[in-house]
Amino acid sequence: MSTAAGDEIPKISAPANRALDLAGHTTLTAISRLTKKDLLDLHGVGPKAIRILREALAERGLTFADERE
Repeated sequence: MSTAAGDEIPKISAPANRALDLAGHTTLTAISRLTKKDLLDLHGVGPKAIRILREALAERGLTFADERE
């Protein structure tokens, strides 16, 4: 599956990348629909991955679902 330019998930740990891929979350847009808890519930996704994903989302004007007002 091809992603739009700028919507790619940044390089995080291999276990976190596998967990996201297996769960079908292959773009930052898809990640922005999830809460931090949704992500942390995936085996292999931890606080460091959350931090990296949050920074990548912010660069594109996105946030996690539970961080919106």
